[in-house]
Amino acid sequence: MRMRTPTFAAVSTALLLAAGALSAGAARFPVAAYVRKDAAWEGSVRAADLLAKVTSCKRVSHGLYRTDAGTAATIPVCGKNGAVFWKADMDIDCDGQSTTHCNADNSPWFQGDTAFHQSNGEPLRSDALPYVVVPGPSSIWNYADYGIKGGGVAAVIHGGKVEYAVVGDTGPANIIGEASYATARALGVNSDPATGGIPSGVTYILFKNSRVSPIESHSAAVSLGNRLAQQFLRDN
Repeated sequence: MRMRTPTFAAVSTALLLAAGALSAGAARFPVAAYVRKDAAWEGSVRAADLLAKVTSCKRVSHGLYRTDAGTAATIPVCGKNGAVFWKADMDIDCDGQSTTHCNADNSPWFQGDTAFHQSNGEPLRSDALPYVVVPGPSSIWNYADYGIKGGGVAAVIHGGKVEYAVVGDTGPANIIGEASYATARALGVNSDPATGGIPSGVTYILFKNSRVSPIESHSAAVSLGNRLAQQFLRDN
């Protein structure tokens, strides 16, 4: 994760159409396509139902986070029903493996590594794997103290859509609100690593003590995330 200025691109007005024939029930397109055919939500849990569960905040962070360098600290981390959540912006993390979409030439903040790695030891691939970024441990909040770990599963919600992702990277200790290129594309957010992102309207729900194995399996994240989201809705 890198420090960003408060300049953002507008949300994309439409998702990309998929090429090729896929079954109606397919959860995702192949790596090169990034966008689901149903384009509504992954699994059986609706975005509206998840959002209805996070209308109030029981704060678990000791302080508040900034969304970007130079902005006011206004974002708490909240806790509920075996999860933590926050509502923030989305900056684009294009770190990890160098690819056509994410590399040192097109991403001003590119780093060739991620905090957590694939099962083969290589960095994650931002343009293929939906993942979220958590702030580095600090006096504000330490994600590890609340059962959040690398490979943990998260539900990212924006524009009436749910995208399941893994905890894949860490960022500055005082900034919150970032996800991978692939997460942004799946949610219809401009994923350009230099100018993309969205300044508000994204909800991140991270499920405690969860782990996707292997971390690079998006289908495993969807399966586990959907089950934990159902449980999240059932709990009071």
